[in-house]
Amino acid sequence: MKKKVLILAGGYSKEREISKQTGKEVYKTLKKKYNVKILDPSNKLISNIKKFKPNVIFNALHGRFGEDGYIQMLLEQENIKYTHSGILSSYLSMNKDLSKKIFKNNKISTPKWLKYNFNEKVDNKFISKLNKKIGFPLVVKPVNEGSSVGVYICNKQNIKKNIRKLKEYDEILIEQYIPGKEIQAAIMGNKKIGAIELIPTRKFYDYKAKYSKKAKTKHIMPANIPNKYYDKVNNLALKAHKLLKCNGISRSDFRFYKNKFFLLELNTQPGMTSLSLVPEIAKHNNISFFNLLDWIVKDAQKKK
Repeated sequence: MKKKVLILAGGYSKEREISKQTGKEVYKTLKKKYNVKILDPSNKLISNIKKFKPNVIFNALHGRFGEDGYIQMLLEQENIKYTHSGILSSYLSMNKDLSKKIFKNNKISTPKWLKYNFNEKVDNKFISKLNKKIGFPLVVKPVNEGSSVGVYICNKQNIKKNIRKLKEYDEILIEQYIPGKEIQAAIMGNKKIGAIELIPTRKFYDYKAKYSKKAKTKHIMPANIPNKYYDKVNNLALKAHKLLKCNGISRSDFRFYKNKFFLLELNTQPGMTSLSLVPEIAKHNNISFFNLLDWIVKDAQKKK
């Protein structure tokens, strides 16, 4: 009898549509081996899960409520096995302020930053303080969103306007802008599987660059950097994966500037769409999309 895999996809975050794409791709691939069903979370989530009685849940949710520890906590309360990282790892990885503190404390370079909670007025004095502490251009972004949702590159003229756009969040991150190459490295278990370079035609690797074929982002696999740096970025990704105590797969996003890597963030639930990077990295390492997903399911079944 086929084992049952329930795919959670959709959800409540701003990455809902991407999550649905991931869910469809996972469904199409895993149904070759498993009894698979897709479930869009609702207020009847637990009762719907219990009706299907899955052997494992494939968590294809992205963003808040899906990869920030919330859904993981619900599943653990019900003692249901699920893919990817656990409660604490998910929470720490999604909270860019906390994860950056951990990276910095463990000698992984990350752009300079400060947390902003809208209590302070964005006037000339504040802009002058930012210029002194971080420098322009700089980046503003939510503390706990993924897929470059709400990310703006700012100069002194537009920072006030861009910060205002993020008013719905309790707090945001104001971060040093690092130019240079966009390099992303993937970890599978505790294995380094490679690093890819991205060359966006847009201003940076934003939401459209990630998910729209029309954006024509160029993917270079393996990343076009000298071998010693290629090894270094993979080692840094593994170090970050272990520091945050991640399970399953993770993808770390770096900027490479003046022969130095800056870790922007770590993703515990990378996308699994036709444009997604982890499947592309895995494929280069002779791991098919089916084998990657099958490994993720088996890895989840090994957990407590």
